[in-house]
Amino acid sequence: MLRTWNFEMQLDEKSDKAIYLQIADAIINDIQSGRLKAGDALPGTRNIAQLLKLNRNTVVEALNVLIIEGWLVSKERQGTFIADTLPNFQETQKRSDAISFEKSTLNKYYHLQFDDGYPDSKIAPITELARAYRQIFNQNARWRMMGYTNELGDLEFRKSIVQMLNYQRGMQIDVHNICITRGSQMAMYLTAQQLLKKNDHVIIENPGYKPAWKAFENAGAKLLPARVDKEGLMIDDVVSYLKSGKKIKAIYLTPHHQYPTTTTLSLKRRLELIRLSNKYGFTIIEDDYDNEFHFGYRPVLPLSSFTELKNYVYIGTMSKVVAPALRIGYLASNDNSLIEKVGNLRKIIDVQGDNIMEQAVLQLIKDGTIKRHIKKATNHYKAKRDFTATLLKKHIKNKATYSIPDGGLAFWVVPNNQVDWLEISEKLKSNGIIIFTPDNYSFDETINGIRLGYGSLSERELEEGIIALAKML
Repeated sequence: MLRTWNFEMQLDEKSDKAIYLQIADAIINDIQSGRLKAGDALPGTRNIAQLLKLNRNTVVEALNVLIIEGWLVSKERQGTFIADTLPNFQETQKRSDAISFEKSTLNKYYHLQFDDGYPDSKIAPITELARAYRQIFNQNARWRMMGYTNELGDLEFRKSIVQMLNYQRGMQIDVHNICITRGSQMAMYLTAQQLLKKNDHVIIENPGYKPAWKAFENAGAKLLPARVDKEGLMIDDVVSYLKSGKKIKAIYLTPHHQYPTTTTLSLKRRLELIRLSNKYGFTIIEDDYDNEFHFGYRPVLPLSSFTELKNYVYIGTMSKVVAPALRIGYLASNDNSLIEKVGNLRKIIDVQGDNIMEQAVLQLIKDGTIKRHIKKATNHYKAKRDFTATLLKKHIKNKATYSIPDGGLAFWVVPNNQVDWLEISEKLKSNGIIIFTPDNYSFDETINGIRLGYGSLSERELEEGIIALAKML
């Protein structure tokens, strides 16, 4: 066990590379040079922090990056060690290397995609989830889970979600107020089908989340776009629609980190929206798609947590928390009759939830895996956010405006000049890079802004993509 390793490096505070990444790259260099070998133990984070005269959190972030990339392994109550099997160096080139993004126009392989904020599947607790599945099938009463269960979802799983919503998000619901779904999009569809009728009007954010819009339109509703600014949904637009004489049945919004702009709805506007909902009788459909990933001191509580609000549907997901492939969403409402209708419709199209998956995730909740993973993932994404902010400052600062989000997995970037996003998209495709063009979240006229998801991309991919995009602006 190595405890006397002499960590030698020179930190450059003026460098564009974040300090924690400088530390990470220095350790990688020592591994590749042979100074550190497989199985060697690193000194504790406090010791490294004292040696480098840094905040311990900076060192923790550096080691987290290396653990995620596969250079290090963390063993409970033992320490941090050099991994026995190291990553392929060609796949994990130093982040500081100059990256050429010029590709042949004949190359149709897209090696990089700026999505709209996907999580990093590489850090998903796959091992723990597999263990949970094995334990479930080793239970004496495992046969009970192979039959039909409640259309609202497994009772114990619902209890766990209710407890989380009540204690962490300030809500006041019970197991009769919630339905488990296969992802948040199913929750959106079920809500639309049971809440809306033909020619009902739904106020939506513009720019906003189109898959939700399609669910509302499929139910026969008509959409009314309301603008979004730095404080979120513009209440003046809402008031204008309410006074127009149109039948406003619901308003759909993403108040925590607005999709796609990442802004948070201000408290003043939240209170006014609640007042308007109670006065005019419309339902607030609140999509809280990434509540868990918040980098500030505390997230803003959902609109649905305000006891004054009379009519709401709250939609959330665990797919981003565990893994995108695990389709677990939920919808909650203080309208028990709506939940009953949702359950009945769910039973028609899907009979029941995925009982085995729900049991597996429930086990991860009970043993603390989910809590630990959220903490680890939040640190991971915060580090990526900071790295992305550094790249944007270096390459795009003079070409576009953006703000550093206090949570979520994406940046909102608005070019200083009007640009042709379709043309930019095609040019980037020729270099093997895909972006989500603004027409994906624009209601009518295309918005001159782009949502850059950073969560699923490596530092190398982020650098390559942002350099390429900067040349197009």
